[in-house]
Amino acid sequence: MIDNAGAVRPGEELDLSRLLPYLRRVLAAPQADLVVEQFPGGHSNLTYLVRLGGRELVLRRPPFGSKVRSAHDMAREVRVLSRLAPVYARAPRPVHFCEDESVLGAKFYLMERISGLILRKQLPPGLAIDPPTAQRLCESFVDTLVELHALDYQAIGLDDFGKPSGYVERQVSGWSKRYRDAQTDQVPELEAAGAWLGAHIPAPARPAIIHNDYKYDNLILDPSDFTRIIGILDWEMSTIGDPLADLGTALCYWVQADDEPAIREFAFGPTAIPGSLTRRELAERYAQKSGRDLGSIVFYFVLGLFKSAVVVQQIYYRYQQGLTRDERFAALGAGVRLLAAQAVRAIERASL
Repeated sequence: MIDNAGAVRPGEELDLSRLLPYLRRVLAAPQADLVVEQFPGGHSNLTYLVRLGGRELVLRRPPFGSKVRSAHDMAREVRVLSRLAPVYARAPRPVHFCEDESVLGAKFYLMERISGLILRKQLPPGLAIDPPTAQRLCESFVDTLVELHALDYQAIGLDDFGKPSGYVERQVSGWSKRYRDAQTDQVPELEAAGAWLGAHIPAPARPAIIHNDYKYDNLILDPSDFTRIIGILDWEMSTIGDPLADLGTALCYWVQADDEPAIREFAFGPTAIPGSLTRRELAERYAQKSGRDLGSIVFYFVLGLFKSAVVVQQIYYRYQQGLTRDERFAALGAGVRLLAAQAVRAIERASL
């Protein structure tokens, strides 16, 4: 049940002739051999398993060909993990940060490996989740997010990690610009959703540390009790901001059983199996556990869908420009339209 790495995808190979001597030097292992594999999944920063001698570490680097440098700031990701890891056991501990882009063509960092189970679209062979277990897993999913949002970010030295004032306004305007910069086709529904967001910005919520990509395939589960979350991955978009935006993003990833079949095809995990909570039930539990007012939750849900559609569009743009050869990205143009249509439906129905 442990999530394991495999062969490196074509076009995403690392220059081992440069990486090996560098790692031998910075990790004080002058005679160690190097083996590099790649973890499956992931559509943004690339994640590799590095075996150097008897040591296993995880290497994170930006995607090849990306022109959105701010979305792949390795130093920022290292900083948040360095502050969180000593006080929050679910944050992986950084081991080394490389600023020298001559090694791999980009900044990268190494972190400890947290071994465990990761739930992706298809359950691992031999794993069955009964309805009571699925419900407990969903509850743990929500409760862990509430716990993250309750951390005192000022006490752990992250008070200048983001700009919470005006956070949501900047999200709407910033993601609208990112869409225009990466646009390949006309998607009227996405433009309509962006305009609606700009006209319905709610009063700001109490700021918190937010992950901004919280979903099943970024969570590491205890293989002996997979209702227990032992790690959270992919902190590249984390900041200090509106925690309800974080919840909205988590809800936009959450495909439920009554969603249309095309939407269910884009699930990031087994969120619709029997016993799973619905998006409304997840939001209700979050409100109960956090004490926060969710009167504007539809806005945050639509914002999550809008941002996700833009991220997908950025990846599709890289594929269309020939900057990545990963064939998983060929169908992402349809994904942009699906997310945009889901956002418009939520606006029209005023519900999750």
